Amino acid sequence: MAPLELFLDLVFVFTITQLTGSLVHHLTPGGFAQVLVMLGVIWWMYDAFIWLTNAMPPRTHGRRGLLMLAMGGFLVISLSVPHAFEGSGAAFGWAYLVVVALHTGMFAAAGVTPAAVLGMGASNLAIGALVVAGGYLTGTVQLAFWAVGFAMQYVTQRAARLPEFRLRADHFVERHGLIVIIAFGESVIAIGVGAGAGELGPALIAVALLSLSVCVGLWWAYFGHDDDARAEHHMAALSSAERNRAAVSVYYLGHLGLLLGVLLFAAGVKSATAHPAAAITQPQAVALAGGITLYLVVNTAIRRFFGLGPQLPRLIGAALVAGTVRLGTGVSALAQVGAVAAVLAAVFGYEAVCRRPVGDSGHD
Repeated sequence: MAPLELFLDLVFVFTITQLTGSLVHHLTPGGFAQVLVMLGVIWWMYDAFIWLTNAMPPRTHGRRGLLMLAMGGFLVISLSVPHAFEGSGAAFGWAYLVVVALHTGMFAAAGVTPAAVLGMGASNLAIGALVVAGGYLTGTVQLAFWAVGFAMQYVTQRAARLPEFRLRADHFVERHGLIVIIAFGESVIAIGVGAGAGELGPALIAVALLSLSVCVGLWWAYFGHDDDARAEHHMAALSSAERNRAAVSVYYLGHLGLLLGVLLFAAGVKSATAHPAAAITQPQAVALAGGITLYLVVNTAIRRFFGLGPQLPRLIGAALVAGTVRLGTGVSALAQVGAVAAVLAAVFGYEAVCRRPVGDSGHD
């Protein structure tokens, strides 16, 4: 993996931060729909650049220059996120179209068959056109235009003639793992932002540490027991066509669910750290618990695809986390975060016991 790819990820950190902030200020069904659509279309193209650098590593100055131009496009998209439905939609749309054009042109130079590039590029440009047109509209109509663009991604999967792309499993799995870590970083940032200028008393310290332990739990769910390495081996063993289908279903759709889950949790944890000893609102408590629940359910589905177990404890944990909403609204943010942390500790502790070979005392 090239260092420039990590540099590109810095822009995605900002994107997740902007989306989280937007959700915090619009924690309603409509606000959630807007964030979901924006995340969906942004992640589609960002993931497309992971496919691109997989096929065409940025080793020449020309490729690096074009990738930096794409970084600029993603930066403008991120800057426009907070007011994308309140006047900045056109900037979002045109920057998105620039990113699509750069991606299509770079893929055409990567040695992929012209028919595959044409199918993929035409579909992506159509999505970009919808996003641009929607950017000049407002309210529900704008959301509808962008939602249609989001839905068209499924058409692109067929038009792109996926079997003609050749993916390197090691690079592909590693890049997506780094994206997940970046999303965890936003949760850590949310802890600090939520705390703000509050007094660093016992309640704040407790909720901050417990929130961090939840982030550790999410990390463990994805990387524990070297699950990422096992996923890489599974991907490498698939045929080219099967690997590409898995790349779309597991690494685009599945990781979209993971990112959305972390984003929801980050929005909830900002409220928790802002007022740790007080009860929080229903939307805030639902975001906090719902994000972890969604993450665990999607993570379990991904593990099922790769044949990784056990799976049932994580689903039970997801149900228990969903039940912590009443603690947040009826007791305090600290109580809810503590309960979520306890559930994750119990789930992964149980899994560790189940995985330990008979007669293993736990000593090296």
